[in-house]
Amino acid sequence: MRFSSLTHRAPAARLALAALLVALTLLGACRASGPATPARTVAAFFNKYENRSGFRTTEWSASILQRLALVQAAKLFGGSELTNAITGVRSARALTFAPTSTRALDLSQQGLLGEVNGLLAAEKYTPLTSGTSSAGNYNSVIRMSGDKVSEIVATGALPNAADSFVLVQVQGNFTRAQAEALAKVLPQAVQSAGQ
Repeated sequence: MRFSSLTHRAPAARLALAALLVALTLLGACRASGPATPARTVAAFFNKYENRSGFRTTEWSASILQRLALVQAAKLFGGSELTNAITGVRSARALTFAPTSTRALDLSQQGLLGEVNGLLAAEKYTPLTSGTSSAGNYNSVIRMSGDKVSEIVATGALPNAADSFVLVQVQGNFTRAQAEALAKVLPQAVQSAGQ
């Protein structure tokens, strides 16, 4: 009799286990699609936040006239590494955030910097520099393709804006020295674009 009661319980236990697994899968799917889901790439981070309250996206095109003007300015102020870096830029964009509402402030307090640092670590970016200037402090990382830098990503804050956040992505073809020169001027570029 005991054997028969155990065999009757086994299908019920399997059914209960299957129901539990389905419930956990559904809960995981709901959590993965929620608003607090961390972005997994820099592009996904831009897409996630660009239309939210307090965020502003600025894109710089690589038009020939802008490059010529930037190269001339770089020759005056930054030397050949910066000049060569500017000519190697394919695209650049910045996502700036300054809380404009209680809801936006909540985003800042939830850890935008922590989210982006987590995705940069997961994507195996290489630390470059911590650039300090009058326009702010930025931490820069790079993505390498062979011996060339294909992407620079910098994070920081806006000067004189409490709880602010900045994410800059520059894609192109640079040497490491060119990437370092470019990373040093990113705070000023973001500040200038915001005015």
